[in-house]
Amino acid sequence: MQTGRPLEFDPELALEAAMTVFWQQGFEATSLADLLQAMGLSKSSFYNEFGSKQQLFEACLERFRGRQVGRMREGLSSAASPLDFVRGMLLTNAAEARQDGPRRGCLIMNTATEFAGRDPAVAGLVSSAARDFASMFRVAVEMAQEQGEIRRDADPEMLAGYLLTTMAGLRTMVKAGLPANEIEQIVEVALKALQ
Repeated sequence: MQTGRPLEFDPELALEAAMTVFWQQGFEATSLADLLQAMGLSKSSFYNEFGSKQQLFEACLERFRGRQVGRMREGLSSAASPLDFVRGMLLTNAAEARQDGPRRGCLIMNTATEFAGRDPAVAGLVSSAARDFASMFRVAVEMAQEQGEIRRDADPEMLAGYLLTTMAGLRTMVKAGLPANEIEQIVEVALKALQ
């Protein structure tokens, strides 16, 4: 039995390139030509491997979600304390605000704003990612409560939602041009609300 022609590109690298384009420009502003150029693909290779722009975008959202949850899990396990992990997660926004070049924010939060729930498949992916992020914050809050860093009478679920909402707001403000020092001040106010 004859096998198909081997791929002449690395699908993982192509997906990574596509994710970067979507992250910088959003779904609507990204054209097929933008994707083909960034991914180094012909139209036929693109359609054979990824199906459509929408399917590719959904794959990029899944990739981003998995990567972020992995980074959060790793960050929590290596942090000096659970509260330090929370502080570090929120302060990543200030770090982005200090970088040269365009501010990208968070692909998931950007997508939530761009789509506003109008596409059920994308809304489901965004909601799933948000639940995963909140779950990681909840684990951190519960650990911090056990260690006495956060008051024990607070509802971990509510605090996790508060942290996710704070993170989303900070990501949006980074894209809007808020200076890093103001972001840092907001982070300290947010952390005081936990104690």
